[in-house]
Amino acid sequence: GKIPVTELPGASYFHHADSFAMMRGGHLDICVLGAFQVSAIGDLANWHTGAPGAIPAVGGAMDLATGAKDVFVMMTLLTREGASKIVDACTYPVTGVGCVTRVYTGKAVFLIGPDGVTVRETFGCTLEELQDLVPVPLKATPGAMDQR
Repeated sequence: GKIPVTELPGASYFHHADSFAMMRGGHLDICVLGAFQVSAIGDLANWHTGAPGAIPAVGGAMDLATGAKDVFVMMTLLTREGASKIVDACTYPVTGVGCVTRVYTGKAVFLIGPDGVTVRETFGCTLEELQDLVPVPLKATPGAMDQR
């Protein structure tokens, strides 16, 4: 985040070359990233919206998206304008193709796989209400339930 931090017990540092070696060498089990969009097949768009004047900042996101065994995304489900960030196909530049396996939002946890988007758990809404918000077909895992 490019801001000062305070170390807690157990914190460690390593050179950025080592971090890229870990990412590119396939040594990461899970990576957690934010996103502007996630497609129904797990494509990730998280570095640029194409907005005029926006400063693109891909950084190591492409390395993380392709180097981790699982990519989890944490994001709001909807944009400020009310559009779903889970989309049929990304309209923003893609960071990683088919890399996202799970999406965490304030409304639900989504599993992304070869069979599409599955709702694992909901928070304060039903599967039907989610389907009204998300423009891709949603399935529910056995035992997925509303957590109202």
